[in-house]
Amino acid sequence: MSKKIILVTGASSGFGRLTSEALAEAGYTVYASMRDTKGRNAPQVEAIAKFSQDHGVDLRTVELDVQSQVSVDRAVEQVITDHGRIDVLMHNAGHMVFGPAEAFTPEQYAELYDINVLSTQRVNRAMLPHMRRQKQGLLVWVSSSSSAGGTPPYLAPYFGAKAAMDAIAVQYARELSRWGIETSIIVPGAFTSGTNHFAHSGKPTDERIAAEYQAGPYAGFGEQIQNAFTAIVPPDADASAVAETIVKVVDTPFGQRPFRVHIDPTEDGADVGFAVLDRVRAEMLHRVGLADLLKPRVLV
Repeated sequence: MSKKIILVTGASSGFGRLTSEALAEAGYTVYASMRDTKGRNAPQVEAIAKFSQDHGVDLRTVELDVQSQVSVDRAVEQVITDHGRIDVLMHNAGHMVFGPAEAFTPEQYAELYDINVLSTQRVNRAMLPHMRRQKQGLLVWVSSSSSAGGTPPYLAPYFGAKAAMDAIAVQYARELSRWGIETSIIVPGAFTSGTNHFAHSGKPTDERIAAEYQAGPYAGFGEQIQNAFTAIVPPDADASAVAETIVKVVDTPFGQRPFRVHIDPTEDGADVGFAVLDRVRAEMLHRVGLADLLKPRVLV
């Protein structure tokens, strides 16, 4: 078979952009997807095209708004039309918000859940029928150490959304294993450089509540949290380590890929938390006679 065809969501910056470039340099055909390719992300499209030309790699961009099923369907169909298949899907699109949990409206929570969680469902529904017909594939989910490690306050909506996405990824792994489709969940910790998490993070819309927190016993606490992140992240922590890890996962032969990989410079304990959680889940499958779901089936 020719080189793998890979689709990456949320690839305009951060982990998505870094991984798209690294996968292309590893010899794969990579579609770095993002929304508004002719508008605000036009400079990113141009930069990616230049990277592809300068490095002699097959890195392309495709319009894909994870909040629109129509956009998702079109993007997937474009890749299928170009190559007849998609071998790897990387769920990376996401958005962070920062502020007191109480100050975010239910509508803001819903939008964040839509971007971080429902987006994966839209892409899966468009793409998985093709993978199941192929009888082999790989889903790479970019989770967060916050789902099982240390969780400082002021990030509640984001942490909740990432935990939901991680739980869904685990269930998809079981349901897809008999179709020959593998799952690897990548668990990055906090990185203060190489991503735009804090720079692009949303703010609460209820300014009155936010002001009460800032004027009350939590005055200045938001700044303390951001400064704390900066203090505990080693100065040499490089977000490209996440991209390098994903390249290794994709390079690994079918059936040998790790189910979960941690890249956490702060060592917030997520590796311990997930080790326990994943073991409990696996033991339950053994108890109910479904242990075969823990490994992808080789289909001919």
